[in-house]
Amino acid sequence: MNKDVKIATRQSFGEALKELGDINEDIVVLDADLSSATKTNIFSKAHPDRFFDVGIAEQNMIGISAGLSTCGKIPFACSFAVFVTGRVYDQIRSSICYPNLNVKIVGTHAGITVGEDGATHQMLEDINLMRGLPNMTVFSPSDDFQTKWTINEAVKIQGPVYIRVCRLATPIIYNENTNFEFEKGICFGDGKDATIFATGAMVSRALEAQEILKNEGINVRVVDIFCIKPIDKELIIKCAKETNKLISIEDHSIIGGLGSSIADVLVEEYPKKLIKMGVEDVFGRSGKAEEVLEYFGLTANQIVSKIKSKCI
Repeated sequence: MNKDVKIATRQSFGEALKELGDINEDIVVLDADLSSATKTNIFSKAHPDRFFDVGIAEQNMIGISAGLSTCGKIPFACSFAVFVTGRVYDQIRSSICYPNLNVKIVGTHAGITVGEDGATHQMLEDINLMRGLPNMTVFSPSDDFQTKWTINEAVKIQGPVYIRVCRLATPIIYNENTNFEFEKGICFGDGKDATIFATGAMVSRALEAQEILKNEGINVRVVDIFCIKPIDKELIIKCAKETNKLISIEDHSIIGGLGSSIADVLVEEYPKKLIKMGVEDVFGRSGKAEEVLEYFGLTANQIVSKIKSKCI
C-alpha cells in the first residue's frame, strides 16, 4: 500500500468513464446537477453529445436511463449516493431491476467520509438498499486501480449494477498488474489470529491495523470484499475455518451492509461469531472526515483496539 499517494475513488470513476466513452459509443452518462462533484464532468467535456444533465430530478434520471437502455445504450446514472439510491429507490426497483435493464448506477460521496455535509448527505444505507434488489450487482471499490477496473467490469455485466465510491482520497493499494476477478475477494496475508473483512475506504485502514498488529506479534489477514453482491462465499468460509476470530469494518450502517452480507454466509455455511464495525443504528454527524471516522470508531487504531479486546 502506498500511503503517500491518495486519490478519491470518485476521481478514478470519472477518469475511467471518460476512457470508456472514448472506445464505446454506446456509453451515455446522466447526472443530476452535480457533475463537478461526481466527476462526470470529465466525460461531459470529452463527449458532450452523450452527456445529459437532468437537473435536480433524480427520479426522471432513472426513468430516462431505463429508456436509453432499451435502445441499446449503456447508461451510467450518477449522483451522490444519498440521492441516487435513496431518493430514487422506487424507480430503481420498478423501472430497472424488475425488467432487468442494463443500467449502471454510481453513488459518489457515500458514507460518513462526506464529512461536513452532515447526516442528510452521509448515506449509510445504500448497500443495504441495493443488495436487497433482485438482479442488482453491488461493488464497493477501495482504490484508484480497483475503481477503474470496476467501471470497466460493470459494462461487461448485462443488467443493473450499483457502484459505491467516496469523496475522501484514499491510499493506492493495488497496481496496474493486479488481477481482479468478479465475485472474488482479495486476501492480504494468511494470519491465523483473526480475519478483517473490509470494503471501500476501510480497506486501507484495515491494512494499517494489520501492520500495527504484526509489530505486536498478532497475525491477522485482511480481505478486501469489493464485490458485495454476489459475494465471495468460498473465501469467507475459508477464513472462518482458518482464523480464530472474524471482524468486519465498513463506512456504512452495521445493518444490512458488508457485515450483514458476511453474516448471511456464515449462518448458513459455517456458523461463527462475527464482530461488526461500522456505524451503529444512528445517523451520521457533521465534521471533518477523519474526525467523523474517529468518532464512529473507524480508524486503524480503533480496529487494533477492537481486535485486542474482543478477538485475541
